[in-house]
Amino acid sequence: MRQDMYKEELGFVFIYGAGMNGSVWDIVAEGLDYPCLKVDYPLRDGDADTPGRHLALEDYVTHMTEQVRRWDTHKFVLVAHSLGGVLAMEMAARLAERVAGFVAIGAAIPKRGGSFVSALPFPQRIIMPVLLKTAGTKPPESVIRKGLCSDLLEEQASRIAAEFIPESRRVYTDRVQASVPQVPKLYVKLTQDKEFGESVQKRMAANLSADRVESLSTGHLPMLSDPLGVQRILEGFAGQVKASHKSAISS
Repeated sequence: MRQDMYKEELGFVFIYGAGMNGSVWDIVAEGLDYPCLKVDYPLRDGDADTPGRHLALEDYVTHMTEQVRRWDTHKFVLVAHSLGGVLAMEMAARLAERVAGFVAIGAAIPKRGGSFVSALPFPQRIIMPVLLKTAGTKPPESVIRKGLCSDLLEEQASRIAAEFIPESRRVYTDRVQASVPQVPKLYVKLTQDKEFGESVQKRMAANLSADRVESLSTGHLPMLSDPLGVQRILEGFAGQVKASHKSAISS
């Protein structure tokens, strides 16, 4: 009975990567037997053609954290993808009393004091700040298709490319001050990812101090190319979180 009650209290908070919106999580969220919240970044109000260059990482985190504070599910697992890993680290620190677990799916997890850019391999971490200043934060369509959409259906790839929203430059370069959350942590490697290679993801999992690492044979957007695989992993992780909680109560 206690376990059933805890299941009702546990939910998932989904954080997408750069340029996306909450709809990328729709299929995954609809297939889970848990409450789900898909938080949105700033700049998702129809003003996507004029990115808020003034916005800092702090502004993103505050905007997203307020959405979670208004949610009535008290305990939840943070699920972060790509750039969302940087934001999730800061959000986990602000919402520490409510975070029950942390799942990073092909996510950037810098060390404390680092940034998204600092988590990239050499020479990308040298080149990317220059590109952000000169070319902005929306890649050409060909780059989006080759990197983000490498294993997606044509219809999916076209939608991602057409709807890609440029972010503030500072969300890539501002430093993360939060420590690794002290909750069960899972890193999900994407073995066919054209954005983050396996060596990069291995380092991100180490930075997270992940308790476990699982793999999906997908490109960078598994929530679209293999939503059932993502659901399976999240359901299994939720079961572990509940078991850990039940064990803590028993002891």
